[in-house]
Amino acid sequence: MKRNTVYDTSVIELPKIMNRSGNITSISNYLNIPFSVQRIYYLYDIPSGSERGGHSHKDLHQLIVAISGSFDITLDDGVTKKTVRLDRPNFGLLVVPGIWRELKEFSSGAICLVLASNKYDEKDYIRSYDEFKAFKL
Repeated sequence: MKRNTVYDTSVIELPKIMNRSGNITSISNYLNIPFSVQRIYYLYDIPSGSERGGHSHKDLHQLIVAISGSFDITLDDGVTKKTVRLDRPNFGLLVVPGIWRELKEFSSGAICLVLASNKYDEKDYIRSYDEFKAFKL
């Protein structure tokens, strides 16, 4: 298995159709994102100062979008860290397997949408940073 790094993650611009009555963005499997969406979930009503994430996945790909407000995502491959700020609903962060992620600095009213390549599977999660470091060796 390829050992992904933070450089394998990327912010991608999603299509935005502008109209005087409002904008629309649609996302299609394998067209706008390089996987088939099998699960969709979103985070909202996040208390000020809270953090989410704090885990990695063995096989899951995700597209994370700030559909309202803004937040930061710190990505960590065990060697290098980088932080990405999401604050526009037509840009998403593509996160590949084997990357530790922490979401923080949520603005008031922020909504975080996540499109995932697989259904929920607890066995795919790495929830301990020490276990993550061992996984990356």
